[in-house]
Amino acid sequence: MSHTQALSAFLADLHYEQIPALVLDRTEDLFLDWIGSALASQGARPIPLFERYAERMGPRDGPAKILVSGRSTSPYFAALVNGASSHLVEQDDLHNSSVLHPATVVFSAVLAAAQDLDKSGKDLLLASVAGYEAGIRIGEFLGRSHYRIFHTTATVGTLAAAVAVGKLLAFNQDQFIHLLGNAGTQAAGLWEFLRDAADSKQLHTAKAAADGLLAAYMTADGLTGARNILEGDQGMAAGMSSDADPSKLSDRLGTRWALVETSFKFHASCRHTHPAADALLHLMQREGLHHGQIATVITRVHQGAIDVLGRVSKPSTVHQAKFSMGTVLGLIAVHGSAQLIEFRDLALTDSDVDAFREKVSMALDPEVDAAYPSRWLGRVIVTTTDGRTLSAAIDEPKGDPGNTLSRPELEAKFQRLLAFSGARTVEQGKTLIDKVWHLRDAQRLADLI
Repeated sequence: MSHTQALSAFLADLHYEQIPALVLDRTEDLFLDWIGSALASQGARPIPLFERYAERMGPRDGPAKILVSGRSTSPYFAALVNGASSHLVEQDDLHNSSVLHPATVVFSAVLAAAQDLDKSGKDLLLASVAGYEAGIRIGEFLGRSHYRIFHTTATVGTLAAAVAVGKLLAFNQDQFIHLLGNAGTQAAGLWEFLRDAADSKQLHTAKAAADGLLAAYMTADGLTGARNILEGDQGMAAGMSSDADPSKLSDRLGTRWALVETSFKFHASCRHTHPAADALLHLMQREGLHHGQIATVITRVHQGAIDVLGRVSKPSTVHQAKFSMGTVLGLIAVHGSAQLIEFRDLALTDSDVDAFREKVSMALDPEVDAAYPSRWLGRVIVTTTDGRTLSAAIDEPKGDPGNTLSRPELEAKFQRLLAFSGARTVEQGKTLIDKVWHLRDAQRLADLI
């Protein structure tokens, strides 16, 4: 049995009763975090562009809901818009070793399909776990070389979304193999957009969620796909990776629940900035430093951070600022926070943040690079204006599994996200929170949100 076959067999045989309570609880946590991330983008560019496209090309009504507008449409267009909206504000989850943002693709596809197929909360949870477990392992399989050029959430996300919907459709092993083939051949998404502050990152996640759903529905109807799309001579690894490890596809299936390894985002920026942001904040608090007392900051980082963040020197949009190490650390140093409000109001206009940006540099650190992507270490070296050299180290940034957000913290973050866009009142937010904490008891999902 190949590793792809082993993964497909696991997905086909997975039952709700096999999933530990801890995994189900964490899936609800991640689902709430995803809803908040989507609603926080209400009205923000470029989400209205996706909404207008759905209105123009999709049906006027349907079984699935677009989160930011509440409009009903087909599951395909709901997945498309929700996939775009839930990735915009950079508050959605991340799995470290696969460098994958699973929620934005998995939940966008699976909720739309569950509403269409009249599935229950338990069905959604089971399907979501399947999507996470498959997507994370495929991301790990493709390795670090893949992420240097390809946005893993766009490429692997297509397969993760497809698997989640395939599980809702009760696929057998052979159908999952065809499903991977049909999803994998659509996988795309390149990092070049960052150089131009382009909007393509939202297109990446929108298409991944929608195309994964497309692959699942068409496979259910009998569309066949490549049987070895992952490991084959002309498959994804052959074309998109130079360090693929097929054993990652079947790594401890059924005993290692990769979903619980997923990190929540505390800062509203690219996850590659978080370790250094936490380390700098810790150092400034420890030493009682004011930003004006800092002459230089060297962030000791892994190569992946340089590959992604090194493309942005002086950001021209708020979204691009979230991929600027200097801007993120400037917000942390000057304002003590890099949340959505700071990015919106200060990232591009505050002269102190702008000045601090010029003090920050990145340097490859062998220890940090060797630990990545399993661990994202934070290391900073600060030179003060009076000539001192200070350093700080963070081994588990806020939000990592070993330093995770509690349910009260997730609820507070959720309310911050809703308040940012004005998408819901505090009381409406509390109602949503209660619904998610009782997701496994929901018999229908049509009016969940």
